[in-house]
Amino acid sequence: MNKYLEATEYIDWENPAILTQAKILAEGSTSSEETTRKCFEFVRDEIKHSWDYKLNPVTYKASDVLNHGTGYCYAKSHLLAALLRANNIPAGLCYQRLTITDVPPFCLHGLNAVYLKQFGWYRLDARGNKQGVSAEFCPPIEKLAFPIATQGEADLLEIWEEPLPIVIQVLKQYKTVQDVANNLPDIELVAANKSIQPTANASAD
Repeated sequence: MNKYLEATEYIDWENPAILTQAKILAEGSTSSEETTRKCFEFVRDEIKHSWDYKLNPVTYKASDVLNHGTGYCYAKSHLLAALLRANNIPAGLCYQRLTITDVPPFCLHGLNAVYLKQFGWYRLDARGNKQGVSAEFCPPIEKLAFPIATQGEADLLEIWEEPLPIVIQVLKQYKTVQDVANNLPDIELVAANKSIQPTANASAD
């Protein structure tokens, strides 16, 4: 579990600004679950999704996401992991493979998993709510932004302690929100991935 508490290059929770924000969010909490909810709602509601708001710069380090107040889903997940780890709550990174408009091409979508003592690992998605997208913190029930809807989409089951290299590569390489939108990261799925099951209609961005 220690690897989900470490400070890293991109989940840089030892940054003074993140430590300060993490302390503010934990103030008055009586449980790690309550602190998790506060951190989640802060990132979901106060950090603007780059594409929704067409905001530059492109961020990827947790401290930069906090500083600029914006990030793609991947970057927002880095900040949420950092705030949770700063409060000694184990947190990792998860991904879904989704379509933009229910048809290929596909792209990765970034979210988090947090370890809650009462429930175990629990996924949550702080990308930011909007019309047709409503992610909530209501353990043990998952309420993510996007269901798996189309053949080829998938919940990727791994919980990563660090961002996937392909995600960092895209966020570092492209300097504007539009450029990232034109080159969203994707990975090929292993045929045996049993999570590839169409369930309902949905779209992602």
